Amino acid sequence: MAHLRGVLNLYMKNKIILIVSVTLIVLMMGVAAFSIFSKISGPSKVYIKTISGKRFQLTVNNRPYVIKGMVYNPVPIEENHLYDFWSDARKPHMVDGELMKEAGVNTIRVYQPGKYVKATKDTMNDLYNIFGIRVAMGHWLGFWDDPNYADPVFRERVKKDVLDMVRTYKDEKGILVWILGNENNVSFSYGPQSTNLWTTEEIERLDDPFLKRQARARFYYYFVNEIAREIHKIDKNHPVVLANAELTDIDAAVDVTPDIDILGCSIYRGKSFGSFFREAQKKINKPVLITEFGCDRYDAYLEKEDQAVQVEFIEAQIKEVDKNTFSGTGVGNSIGCFVFEWTDEWWKLEESDSERWSIHDTGTSWSNGAYYFDIKASGNMNINEEWWGVCSLKKQGTGLDEREPTQAYFKLKELWK
Repeated sequence: MAHLRGVLNLYMKNKIILIVSVTLIVLMMGVAAFSIFSKISGPSKVYIKTISGKRFQLTVNNRPYVIKGMVYNPVPIEENHLYDFWSDARKPHMVDGELMKEAGVNTIRVYQPGKYVKATKDTMNDLYNIFGIRVAMGHWLGFWDDPNYADPVFRERVKKDVLDMVRTYKDEKGILVWILGNENNVSFSYGPQSTNLWTTEEIERLDDPFLKRQARARFYYYFVNEIAREIHKIDKNHPVVLANAELTDIDAAVDVTPDIDILGCSIYRGKSFGSFFREAQKKINKPVLITEFGCDRYDAYLEKEDQAVQVEFIEAQIKEVDKNTFSGTGVGNSIGCFVFEWTDEWWKLEESDSERWSIHDTGTSWSNGAYYFDIKASGNMNINEEWWGVCSLKKQGTGLDEREPTQAYFKLKELWK
């Protein structure tokens, strides 16, 4: 009988151990399943944390997040700006996502969503779920559609389009921020740098060109803030960025943009941003995101590719961005940056001539003395629009163009991994 009781006790102990083990396994599977589910569904909570009044930290799901970004518009050889990478059956984002992940890129900036909602969502989900890359989703605010930011009909049409975009994509896990416009302030005045100038009879009655520019600026920034305010009503999870060219005109925005969360600026000051971060803090005191920066890698003076100079400039620029983040020794208002850009765009110099889209042009289209290494080029025209990529392209028949990472790509990998 004693022997029988011993056997029964041993049996019960083993049974209890088995039950406990199975329970632990089930719990572990549940935790793993929850982790996977949380990775692939539902929006992230993104917000700005203010540190000591003038230092800011971008926060994603309660964790600090510094944008290590890439402007992404991978137009193939022989195509132009009408190309829609979101719906390309060759899925360039799968090749690019792997390369970007290896370089430490955590966010891409796009200027607009794709033509088709499902394709856009599928691409965003691939980038986030497979490569951990988030999307800063942009909208041109009608900049290329004969804009007039004082026209109520135009404003209402643009606002509706933006809000439809937000409603469509706000619950996607990979969305990081909304970016409104891109250098739209270049439309505020006459001159060689002006694009898509718009006006009203009231503005034209002003005698002073500066007052005319200020009037346009107030119309525009008030409108952008109006859109931002409406975005916040329907999306509580993602900040809104105003994308400006430099700090130009930003004084006119200070009092009319309380609903803008982040100031975005394209900065092309050469190897250094100079006093930009301190200027921005004094003028508007919002978190700052460099929405475009970089260096072309064609030396227009020596008439040859120079990858080393692109590396030199980008490395210096990124170190300044890092220095001015919340944890750096600088101003503390930087939340990151987007390198311009991922791949070369062969259509840019002669956009109206489709036969030129298959040629990697070395011609120049504008001048910038801050890129001093080739400013002695003829007429001081030294900027080559088709050579800004950190990956060059090589034609591969009808397949996806081959990506050839440049020295700048490997420098980013060194800095960001």
